[in-house]
Amino acid sequence: MVNEKIRNGEEKLLHIYNRFPVALDHGEGVYLYDTEGKQYLDFAAGIGVNGLGYHNAELNAALKEQLDRLCHISNLYYHENCGVAARMLASASGMDRVFFTNSGAEAVEGALKTARKYAWTKKSGKYEFIAMNHSFHGRTVGAVSVTGHQEYREPFEPLFPGVHFADYNDLDSVKALISEKTCGIILEPLQGEGGIHPATQEFMEGIRKLCDENEILMICDEVQCGMGRTGSMFAWQGYGVRPDIMTMAKAIGNGIPVGAFAMTENVAENSLKPGDHGTTYGGNPLACMAVRTVLEIFEKDQIVEHVNKVAPYLRARLDELAARTDCILECRGKGLMQGLAVTKSFAEVNQRALEEGLLILSAEGGVIRLLPPLIIEEKHVDEMIQKLEKALS
Repeated sequence: MVNEKIRNGEEKLLHIYNRFPVALDHGEGVYLYDTEGKQYLDFAAGIGVNGLGYHNAELNAALKEQLDRLCHISNLYYHENCGVAARMLASASGMDRVFFTNSGAEAVEGALKTARKYAWTKKSGKYEFIAMNHSFHGRTVGAVSVTGHQEYREPFEPLFPGVHFADYNDLDSVKALISEKTCGIILEPLQGEGGIHPATQEFMEGIRKLCDENEILMICDEVQCGMGRTGSMFAWQGYGVRPDIMTMAKAIGNGIPVGAFAMTENVAENSLKPGDHGTTYGGNPLACMAVRTVLEIFEKDQIVEHVNKVAPYLRARLDELAARTDCILECRGKGLMQGLAVTKSFAEVNQRALEEGLLILSAEGGVIRLLPPLIIEEKHVDEMIQKLEKALS
């Protein structure tokens, strides 16, 4: 748990996190250990960040070697890692051009700027966005502006002008908001914070069709649902519906702070130019070494194939748990991004889960969110079910 020394060290921090009463010290594989040596099975993965788990020897060695060579030089100079990582990430994501950021929220900011600059370049006069209710895109001003939670937006209004909210998986509600001023439609192919809601095939295809018909850019936020989590390298690929712009972060660096937004060649040629956007640290040698090494490991160890092997087993075990547990109302999700809608309070369930040595997350609507490292095996699923059942009893 949390000792007095650690608590005292927290006194000067701005208190904006409701931290769980655990002080973590190190990790190995899919397990984390606190400062007293207690083991926790991790089904949170740093909120979807640690797709390869903890203490991956290959990634650690690459980062240590890079750390000894060069961490930062600014984007005024070339370095090999940036180009290699961009080429690999473009190939994996199915996009054409990549811009590296420091976080997912930064990636969303860049995507919004790109869409507006595209409209400006085309002299269309468009500047408005359609976003989704119950969506989550980050905590910066632009990202909050397109986040579909009024409680997140209200304290900081007025925000980004021209943002309208449609209902997720309701194509008619999107159609009703389209105007001659709409420059972009932003959505998560699988809503995470909003309660683990996958987009339907019809919705994804319908959004693409509306964008094509009205000269609107489709923006997919894959910060949480990307990098193999849903069973394809990026979630849009599972639908066969390519966006014009997409955002990513979290698992592309497996713990090293790095994000990116990517776009088609058409958008790249007609949007951001030198001076329009930038970042001091984005695309630095250390972050790009993380990205290229993570992608190499994904390919070598066939991580996406592994997700598709273990995910059906996870879902089957969750369905079995729901069938024998009265407080579980519904199981939903895709791949290794699953949610359980429950009648019990998350605080109560989480406290019991911590006692059992299990790390879980919450989501909107009384949902237990499960985002394990992508390297979990069936034995870890069995262990999680045993611990979670006790926590729900």
